[in-house]
Amino acid sequence: MFYQTHTLPNGIRLVHKPDDSPVAYCGMAINTGTRDEAENEQGMAHFIEHMLFKGTRKRRASHIINRLEDVGGELNAYTNKEETFVYSIILKEDFERAMELTADIVFNSVFPENEIAKEVDVILDEIQSYNDSPSELIFDDFEELIFANSPIGRNILGKADLLKNYTREDAARFIANNYHTDEMVFFSLGKLDFKKLVLWAEKYLGGYPASLRPYKREVPELYVPQVVTTHKDTHQIHLMMGNRAYPLNHPDRLGLYLLNNIIGGPGMNSLLNLSLRERNGLAYNIESSYSGYTDTGVFSIYLGSDPKNKEKCVKLIYQELKKLREVKLPDVKLAKFKKQMMGQLAISSENKESMALNLGKSFLHFNYMESSEEIQKRLADIDAAKIQAIANEVLDEKQMTSLLFF
Repeated sequence: MFYQTHTLPNGIRLVHKPDDSPVAYCGMAINTGTRDEAENEQGMAHFIEHMLFKGTRKRRASHIINRLEDVGGELNAYTNKEETFVYSIILKEDFERAMELTADIVFNSVFPENEIAKEVDVILDEIQSYNDSPSELIFDDFEELIFANSPIGRNILGKADLLKNYTREDAARFIANNYHTDEMVFFSLGKLDFKKLVLWAEKYLGGYPASLRPYKREVPELYVPQVVTTHKDTHQIHLMMGNRAYPLNHPDRLGLYLLNNIIGGPGMNSLLNLSLRERNGLAYNIESSYSGYTDTGVFSIYLGSDPKNKEKCVKLIYQELKKLREVKLPDVKLAKFKKQMMGQLAISSENKESMALNLGKSFLHFNYMESSEEIQKRLADIDAAKIQAIANEVLDEKQMTSLLFF
């Protein structure tokens, strides 16, 4: 994969991938998220993401909204456990406008007091929306079990009682403590002259003082599997089971992605979908997922089903996992699964927004992004014995945590 890079004197890294489209994508990836919050700051990273759009030293909220929308562009942001992204989609001729706006809201936001109460109400509605949707809420509650007593396990949206008391000083303090130039990447994708991009970056991003992260993230506490049942007034049961898994830099991470794809990935031919839905008609929704973080990870299986089918569903799930642990996949089947995964990756790479965001994340954590050829070569080297070894490490029933909404 061809891309161009540059590092500003203050430590902010630039990465650009050329593309022939008249549409460009750019933004700031910041290595700060939920896990960087103190106990009394829960929800602060996400709260700040909302407040970044509410005013800077030179712009009101309406000016921020209209700055890109007036030329047909979009301004977006999101927060997760480890990262905050602020990014834009614009026509290439409006790229400088987008870069200047991104720099302004990341470095010059003032968090107006008159906007805080309104935005807190918006987030409280977001929390209620999750509480009303057990199929979404269970994912957050499950990670709280997997990472019990650790900041990385906390809900991204935070707690209502804390949110109601946040002030502009609290937000400014969190920014000062966690937004560091050595943990920022400005990423872009489009038909742009890189020399001009660097000049704009020096103009809009280079004037801010260098700052280094002064702390190390708290490593999650020792994992202890749990079995929890919570009563919810729902027609279906919602069940999650899983285990801690590999971090982002683990050598077998790609193998686990492949194994996850085989077990319950997006294909209708995943093992769990074939077993529970197609052959037995027991569940409308059965899927698995793997999320890697910088020093840990989580593998999980989600199931929604009629309560009377719970025992049979769990039995079938464990049967499929046991086969993967005890029996090597035939070479023909493994080759088919590899080809399927490469096809999915190729199709997803056509989504330019997703590619731009992946570019930012990859450089944020690795200062590098693999090409599809490199991924394909590594994938080809994964044999059936490796898949079986990963299955035995991650899919051990004795290490599974389960959460049931019933």
